[in-house]
Amino acid sequence: MGLEEKGSKPTDEDLIERFQDGDLYAFDLIVKRYKNQLMNFVYRFLGNSEEAEDLVQETFLRVYRNRRAYQKVAKFSTWIYTIAGNLAKTELRKRKRRKFFSISDLGYNEKDYDISDEAYNPEKDVDSRMKEEIIHREINLLSPKFRQVILLRDVQQLSYEEISQIVKIPLGTVKSRVNRGRLKLQEKLKILVDR
Repeated sequence: MGLEEKGSKPTDEDLIERFQDGDLYAFDLIVKRYKNQLMNFVYRFLGNSEEAEDLVQETFLRVYRNRRAYQKVAKFSTWIYTIAGNLAKTELRKRKRRKFFSISDLGYNEKDYDISDEAYNPEKDVDSRMKEEIIHREINLLSPKFRQVILLRDVQQLSYEEISQIVKIPLGTVKSRVNRGRLKLQEKLKILVDR
């Protein structure tokens, strides 16, 4: 169609503009472009893959319904991350009220597997996964204000300016929270470095 004829990849802003004009294929491209990024962001924020999937679906539903609300004054990525971040924060507030913590999504599987690949090093793989789990757990233990900026900056690699727009706080506050969040993580993760 018209999107491929340009010869170059359309920007997010081009896609949302085409979608606002009724091009549903442009919306499909937006979903493909952002689905994994948002899933990663929301999952790391909530720590639950089913809830993350639901919130990413809700994010796209809101983009679909409110496509006319987007204006080119902000980057599209800022707008969609703001929607996802607000939904995640709302879910965290609901959790706090319910005092509900699920352990059903730990992902343990009681099946045994034969390892036939000689190059595969299970100790190294387990150690790597354990370290990743520890880091993920420690990020989840940060207060929401630090967790959100750490995820946006260090996991999603957004600019400080984008984070400032998404979280709706001054740029200096974003930088301060990222630095303080990193320091808190470093203190808790010294164990990994000392191994």
